[in-house]
Amino acid sequence: MTDISNDLLWWITVVDLPAMAGLLLMIWRTRSDTSKAISHIQITLDRRCDQLRDALYAFKLEVAKSYASQKDLRNVENRIIEHLLRIEAKLDKTIIKTAELKGKRKM
Repeated sequence: MTDISNDLLWWITVVDLPAMAGLLLMIWRTRSDTSKAISHIQITLDRRCDQLRDALYAFKLEVAKSYASQKDLRNVENRIIEHLLRIEAKLDKTIIKTAELKGKRKM
């Protein structure tokens, strides 16, 4: 029995303990590397989020500076409507004149 227990004790001491220690060291290093990678990714994402936010604010400012106000749009709309009404009136006169000419020809 002592030979088996000595062999088992030798096996545990020489093979299993260093193997377990190596596995634990590998797990600890992997966990540490993963933690560093996650923090690096978080920093990168935060930086890019800030850049996107700044770009969006700059775009909003550019839109506010360069786009027309509602008052200007109403003025343009009114001018277009007045112009279209004048064209419509001219077309109505032309239709009336054309109808009169066709009526004279038939007589």
